[in-house]
Amino acid sequence: MPRNVALITADWWTQAGYGVRFEWGPEGARRLMAGGDVACLVVVDVLSFTTAVSVAVDAGTRVFPYAWRDESAVAYAADRGAVLAVGRRAVTPDTPWSLSPAALRRAPFASRLVLPSPNGSAIAAAASEAGGMVVAGCLRNAAAVGGWPAREGFGTTERPVAVVASGERWEDGSLRPALEDALGAGAVISALGGGRLSPEAEVAAGGYASCGDVAVAVAECASGRELAAGGFAGDVAVAVERDASRVVPVDGAFSSPLCP
Repeated sequence: MPRNVALITADWWTQAGYGVRFEWGPEGARRLMAGGDVACLVVVDVLSFTTAVSVAVDAGTRVFPYAWRDESAVAYAADRGAVLAVGRRAVTPDTPWSLSPAALRRAPFASRLVLPSPNGSAIAAAASEAGGMVVAGCLRNAAAVGGWPAREGFGTTERPVAVVASGERWEDGSLRPALEDALGAGAVISALGGGRLSPEAEVAAGGYASCGDVAVAVAECASGRELAAGGFAGDVAVAVERDASRVVPVDGAFSSPLCP
């Protein structure tokens, strides 16, 4: 086996032996999935992919993740009879659907929506293509998302759950760990309960538990300030509606299996 393949599939990279695991970004997700035993992947992208998914699925929309907003996304949406979300600043009366959770709330209902993003959506799309069960988690639905895997038999050593904080990207394309995603992932892990946490997952949960005011932390962190400076403070406000949603967005095209 080539050395690079051996490293990717090694037990220490996949956090083997733990029922609840935690990693960062697309590469972290790929390495966890490479072990072959992860039964459920929870993607967390608080600002804003998974928050936007939660808002859309709350309204009854089926959301399709896609990595890039390009010509291939246009064809992908057409094949699925879905509308294609545009960039935050490209919203018009004719194209009101975007990655902005606040804009999605104002937009007319769409039964199917393709929601591209290079972070959370790209991770979700890749995991879905690999055949895994994928869940969209955020601060709005952390309690619901955390409670769902155990009811479905996930979170054990035999059927582990992996929680992936999407993070952002620096200008050179490298991963920028994002505080809002660390907090969102920690909230989901804290709500999972029962499973044996890897050290990585335990620290993520501890970071969330030790944060005095999550809403202020998200608003004042780098990503929150960036959005507010760009005129999208409303997206931050939606993102910190902690446990406002009881809907669990699941599967490759996110929809709700339960809506209490």
